[in-house]
Amino acid sequence: MSQNYDLELDCKGLSCPMPILKTKKFIDGMEVGQVVKMTATDAGSIPDVQAWTKKTGHELLSYEEQNGVYTFYIKKTVGE
Repeated sequence: MSQNYDLELDCKGLSCPMPILKTKKFIDGMEVGQVVKMTATDAGSIPDVQAWTKKTGHELLSYEEQNGVYTFYIKKTVGE
């Protein structure tokens, strides 16, 4: 699957809640409408990212898991 994105954030090797904390800080510095590709290896990042995007209003465009690596595409909306 190919998804367009503007920026990339590597959270591989980090345990919950670090991927979400780093993603929040990263997205805070982005422009509205930009998409970040975030990669993580923590299986808990799937429900974490889903809950966080629902809470903040940012858009989880898609996510996938391949060989233990979770890739998320998150679009910054007006949100916070």
